[in-house]
Amino acid sequence: MKNNFIEENKKFSGKEFFKFVGPGILVTVGFIDPGNWVSNISAGSEYGYKLLWIVTLSTIMLIILQHNAAHLGIVTGLCISEAISEYIKPAIAKIITSTAILAAIGTAMAEILGAAIGLKMLFNIPIKLGSLLASVFIIFMLFSNSYKKIEKIIIGFVSLIGISFIFEAVLANVNWGEAVKGWVTPSIPKGSLPIIMSVLGAVVMPHNLFLHSEVIQSRKWNLKDKSIMESQLKYEYMDTILSMIIGFIINSAMVLVSITFFRNNISVTELEQAQELLKPLLGNSAAIIFAIALLFAGIASCVTAGMAGGSIFAGLFKKSYDIKEKHTKIGVLLTMILALVIIFFITDPFKGLLYSQMLLSVQLPITIFTQIFLTSSKKVMGEYKNTLRENIMLWTIGGIVTVLNIMLLISYI
Repeated sequence: MKNNFIEENKKFSGKEFFKFVGPGILVTVGFIDPGNWVSNISAGSEYGYKLLWIVTLSTIMLIILQHNAAHLGIVTGLCISEAISEYIKPAIAKIITSTAILAAIGTAMAEILGAAIGLKMLFNIPIKLGSLLASVFIIFMLFSNSYKKIEKIIIGFVSLIGISFIFEAVLANVNWGEAVKGWVTPSIPKGSLPIIMSVLGAVVMPHNLFLHSEVIQSRKWNLKDKSIMESQLKYEYMDTILSMIIGFIINSAMVLVSITFFRNNISVTELEQAQELLKPLLGNSAAIIFAIALLFAGIASCVTAGMAGGSIFAGLFKKSYDIKEKHTKIGVLLTMILALVIIFFITDPFKGLLYSQMLLSVQLPITIFTQIFLTSSKKVMGEYKNTLRENIMLWTIGGIVTVLNIMLLISYI
């Protein structure tokens, strides 16, 4: 088997590479979800170029963390949730996974809300009714696996809005000198911490770390020849970097284009206002295209949030994600139904989206330090445990996120 694989490996080129990748692209869908739109538009419209650095920092963090999560999945054949149940004391494991499920619920809430706003823009359907309709449709997709059949269509529509923002940024009157400075110079203007944390939470999403390890471990590379597993480790890293760079470009483009609001002293209080940013490129059709993309972004992202919730809950019982299995079903329903219930208590959808992303960043240190514990363990990872350099990078990321959370807490006291 090993010799056959080596012969096949020699033929690997662009076409073969794309057969090995995919999990990173799935995670990238989260880069252009409604929560990201709100966080990035708020950053650009309220602080201009000053918060671009958090997009840079978040993306660097994400590349390292997603690669580490995928590494765990490939080597052990377990997702993070399963590994927690296997290697961490039950009482502590339940606390960790419970907070992770809450993060998935918060994410699903934001995605459902985004889809509902899209329905309101297209058909003038009230937000709460739109949220109910979107939730029913997403649950149906998850339980029937039909999302796989229209995945390319969904990604196509969502990509349209991302590409539109990129072209708009190119055409806009961007001060590239200020932009470059903003990307590399940390700055925390007065009152900006909630938005900084929402951007961080929108990019480095805890549920995506669990999902990445779940999707990639389902291939069970660790059960095959060692050379196959090592090849997958190599291609996974390429997949992760490519996907995260795409996300960085789209996030940055959203911030840059929304600076138009900042220049004109316009306060953004509704996500619908963002359609105005696309009119120079898309003309009068901007509102329709924006609404369709927002609807599909919410649906696509909520599918991944539901999968993550199902995976995390099933992992509590040492089970892999399988929508036909009862623990996965319970996890998916728990995530979706509680997310919908929360929406019925939200009075300001825009702020609801913004604060949901901020809360993700609050849970993030728990996931990061748990992941470090697992991937640093020889018992868990064997010869593939983290190197000293990897541990230094991971602990640094955990420290930065923790400090930012403490600063956020102090700002509210």
